[in-house]
Amino acid sequence: MQQTLLNLVANANKYLSDYILIALLVGTGLFFTIKTKFVQVRCFGDGLRQTFGNLKFRGGKQSGGLSSFQALATAIAAQVGTGNIVGASGAILVGGPGAIFWMWVIAFLGMATIYAEAVLAQETRIKDEKGEISGGPVYYIKKAFPNGFGTFLSVFFAIASVLALGFMGSMVQSNSIAETCNTAFGIPVWVMGAAVSVIAAVIFIGGVSRLASVTEKMVPLMALFYILSGIVILCIRARFLPETIGMIFKFAFTPSALIGGGIGYALKTAISQGAKRGLFSNEAGMGSTPHAHAMANVSKPHDQGVVAMIGVFIDTFIVLTMTALVVISCLYAGDGPLAGLAGDAYMAATSGANAIVTKTSAMQMAFGSAIGSETFGNGFVAVCLFFFALSTIIGWNFFGKINARYLTKNSKWGTVIYAVIAIAFIFTGSLLSNDLVWELTDFFNYLMVIPNVIALVALYKVVVKNSKR
Repeated sequence: MQQTLLNLVANANKYLSDYILIALLVGTGLFFTIKTKFVQVRCFGDGLRQTFGNLKFRGGKQSGGLSSFQALATAIAAQVGTGNIVGASGAILVGGPGAIFWMWVIAFLGMATIYAEAVLAQETRIKDEKGEISGGPVYYIKKAFPNGFGTFLSVFFAIASVLALGFMGSMVQSNSIAETCNTAFGIPVWVMGAAVSVIAAVIFIGGVSRLASVTEKMVPLMALFYILSGIVILCIRARFLPETIGMIFKFAFTPSALIGGGIGYALKTAISQGAKRGLFSNEAGMGSTPHAHAMANVSKPHDQGVVAMIGVFIDTFIVLTMTALVVISCLYAGDGPLAGLAGDAYMAATSGANAIVTKTSAMQMAFGSAIGSETFGNGFVAVCLFFFALSTIIGWNFFGKINARYLTKNSKWGTVIYAVIAIAFIFTGSLLSNDLVWELTDFFNYLMVIPNVIALVALYKVVVKNSKR
């Protein structure tokens, strides 16, 4: 049954990622880049000042909403997860090292898109009688289309986000935690699934204040630890870095030299892998992180828009790039196990039942080969992935909860039922096929993109007005 479902969803995803997703992400990113006169370049310094100018790891409880940094940390908690390790590795294995170049392109354009998302989330957020703030795509979709079409799109988005973030997305994270910990420490997958479920439940019960308190401390520390560790590996493999950088650019435009097939097929594969794994990593255009940015207490929407851009920059150009450089320098360059392979030999080594490296094991193998200890590599990456994936579960569950409240008209019981089902999915994800949970998550992520970008484009004048400085 799992295999039948996998084949069905995988076929649907091919059309969505290879055609619709690329057109929407690239088109929307280009549109806002041009309309805002390259806001991601003009206002990059402003974003850095807004993000790090008054950096505090103890933002405290806000009188409604979150501090700007807490909102960013919550957004990055969702962005920096399995996609930065397993997703990036999978994109490289399937599309070649050149897929990372296309991730950079998607991220650069996505910085303008996420600026638009954060600005509109701020512009359309609401505050209830208790002073609690809610915001996100469902609110700016309704502003863009205050009619039956808007109601349909907002409900469609809310359902897709509950399924993609609260349920399916959490399965990917718990699945990756369970698999890497099983490989590294021999812990049964169901035990890790149960442990992650309990930890997540404790944080969920604490509400937005506990979530913000956890993310504002955990996210900076885990990202810094991972980056410093990656730098150590790159120092060990320093002599192969020129070759590594060269491969990224070479295979971005001539991937057929590595993965075989015609240049058209190979290039489409590299670009589509960059697009869909870029979306899963930085989430620009997906409509997930605006839920966090809507809650930021800032003086004007532009301020959180530029902060949101920094989130994409950190996620893709720093954390994900670190993964890419480590994997390529250790596995593809010099004496790496995939060095010199091409065509059928490469495909046999990276896919199928007899693959010597998979998207789940790639980073573990890379660290292990560089250090000279497979045990260390497995354990280190398992620990990093645990915190990365847990942070994403926390962030995504919160975003899904906002949409569950929207669908149930703030019903307390609706929220409780959502939380129980979400925890059940976290545990179930640890037991399922890795490929199946990834395909399911990709499918619902793609569905979120469609209504989100329609509303973004419809409200572009509001974004442009905010971007003028």
